[in-house]
Amino acid sequence: MRSRNNAGLNRERIIVEALHIIEGRGLGGLSMRRLGDALEVEAMAVYHHFPKGKEQLFNAIAAYVTTARVVNGLSEDEGPEDEELPAAGTSEEDVERIEELPWEERITLWAEGYRARLLTYSGALSLLMHRAPRTLAERRTAALLDGALLDAGLTGGDVAATRDALLGYCLGSVGHQVRHAGREDAPSEDEALSRFRFGLRALLRGATS
Repeated sequence: MRSRNNAGLNRERIIVEALHIIEGRGLGGLSMRRLGDALEVEAMAVYHHFPKGKEQLFNAIAAYVTTARVVNGLSEDEGPEDEELPAAGTSEEDVERIEELPWEERITLWAEGYRARLLTYSGALSLLMHRAPRTLAERRTAALLDGALLDAGLTGGDVAATRDALLGYCLGSVGHQVRHAGREDAPSEDEALSRFRFGLRALLRGATS
């Protein structure tokens, strides 16, 4: 039975429940009504947090999956400008520690954290392939990667091109792993992580040679 008491309902709870539905029913199985039913609230309670509807919710899900904290999921200038968000794939505690590391270790720590996040919410991968909401976390990610790549000696357009290659590599690698999961020849998680690291090193060597 649906409750009209919406106390405790917030954006993060809605997003997490939406991800559960996507995991079980696929992206096409997510609707505001089904989400309200799962949360035991009226659908309008969900719209209160996402007044622009499912597109706004999809952007928020994409942002949540690729960052360590729930973010606005709105356009870049609509977010709280003074809010400190970690780079995607890292926890807040990691941020200061990452900045002290050599450039290749910084990128590796970020990449492995981003990969783990994508695997956790692999049901949303198809969503991520079609949208990249502009958020504070996205800017922090770009700053982390650009800083590391500049320290590696890259300049100009090579920095942006390599950043794009790193983001694409993480998405593609996880998509490949998920697509082959369950097959007899699918690698173990340890082997999959080893292959991921191998590819990451090859990408970085090629970009900085």
